Amino acid sequence: MLVVETIAKIRRAYFVQGKSIKAICRDLKLSRKVVRKVLRSGQTEFHYKREAQPFPKLGAWKDELERLLAANAAKPPRERLTFIRIFEALRAAGYEGGYDAIRRYSHGWHREQAAGAGDAYVPLSFAPGEAYQFDWSHEIVVIAGAAVTVKVAHFRLCHSRMLFVRAYPRETQEMVFDAHDRAFAFFKGACTRGIYDNMKTAVETVFVGKDRAFNRRFQQMCSHYLVDPVACTPGAGWEKGQVENQVGMVRERFFTPRLRVKSYEELNAWLMDQCIAYARAHRHPELRDQTAWEVFEAERPSLVPYAGRFDGFHSIPASVSKTCLVRFDNNKYSVAANAIGRPVEIRAYADRIELRQDGRLVGEHRRAFGKDQTVFDPWHYVPILARKPGALRNGAPFKDWVLPARLDRIRRKLAGTADGDRQMVKILAAVHDGLAAVEDACGEAFRQGVYSPDVILNILARRREPVSPVTIMTPEALRLRHEPVADCARYDGLRRAL
Repeated sequence: MLVVETIAKIRRAYFVQGKSIKAICRDLKLSRKVVRKVLRSGQTEFHYKREAQPFPKLGAWKDELERLLAANAAKPPRERLTFIRIFEALRAAGYEGGYDAIRRYSHGWHREQAAGAGDAYVPLSFAPGEAYQFDWSHEIVVIAGAAVTVKVAHFRLCHSRMLFVRAYPRETQEMVFDAHDRAFAFFKGACTRGIYDNMKTAVETVFVGKDRAFNRRFQQMCSHYLVDPVACTPGAGWEKGQVENQVGMVRERFFTPRLRVKSYEELNAWLMDQCIAYARAHRHPELRDQTAWEVFEAERPSLVPYAGRFDGFHSIPASVSKTCLVRFDNNKYSVAANAIGRPVEIRAYADRIELRQDGRLVGEHRRAFGKDQTVFDPWHYVPILARKPGALRNGAPFKDWVLPARLDRIRRKLAGTADGDRQMVKILAAVHDGLAAVEDACGEAFRQGVYSPDVILNILARRREPVSPVTIMTPEALRLRHEPVADCARYDGLRRAL
């Protein structure tokens, strides 16, 4: 095979220096056939390709090798065998040839299989405010010293390429609602069309083509923000390729190396700062003279105005146990004592739990995401203390109960008395007047040098009494000129007359 340097020497010697073919053959020690081929073809490079590759020892084993290659290609990527493992399997079956023949034949087989299998795509262009894309990813973050797999919601405005990401403990529907609200609040608007995959929190049924039966609550959210949802074809990630590429970029730039934070609040604040910094620092892929942030600022007037927060909760019914507890997501939450005996509605938000009975709020807690945790509100159990005051000392809801400063001072004062728990329960039961009012009454009692519950309740009762009306001023025309004089002797005269 001639190298390009030799071909260049032949061409220069003949066309520039005017040497004959015989002289070139003598100087470069080449045959006339080779020199004539270079000069007549006009090529500056030659490639040799064998038309037929003989496989003398592999011939009888080609069918078995192709069967192994086809079975191997059908496996998941992580489970596929290397060519050397396939060679070892053939050797075990009786093949006597070398590994190189197996390797060359396998490469050729894969090239034939891949020929024409590549997909071609049409580049897409979106108008300002036309569409956004949404997707989830799973990332590993160290939160409060423990490695946690967080679920990250990704948004991408298709025109400006502006991104928004937020991390959550779950990938449930209430998290989807919260992510949309925070993204639209950040963008100060929404696009007219949202592009999604077929996630279960949004799509209930996938029909032929693009028809989908969307979840009722998901449709309510889209209606609230005036968004038309569109679901991709199953397995066709390129239909939302922008956000798919964003997932890889965010993983590489934001989550590598592994982040260490104290809480989800700190993590999400950091992610928002990174989104803004990235958009300000990187050029738009199409409008190269502007950054993504500048194009986003220009796109904002084209967005559908932000409609305010959607009441994005996931609702399920639940029963109340005799210990005033409701079970949800492997955890327990307390409800008001008067809710026992009838079912309640659990409204799960991204960060809190609301418990309602006949539309009335009977409990509200910060959401717990662990397992087998019990979240108490001690005030839910105060009515029960009227019957069982001793539970104040050892009751689970009252362990480490942090009372307001004045109430806690009263509790410590009463702890040394014989019936301190019963007296404290009387004060706690008066909180229906308002916690602030009870605190003020406790403060007034302390200023008077007493801490008796009777005194505190008396102060509350006096404050509940209506204020005396202002004395009416008598007009001058109605004022008496001669004030009546009391004369008790008149009653004595009447008595003697009788």
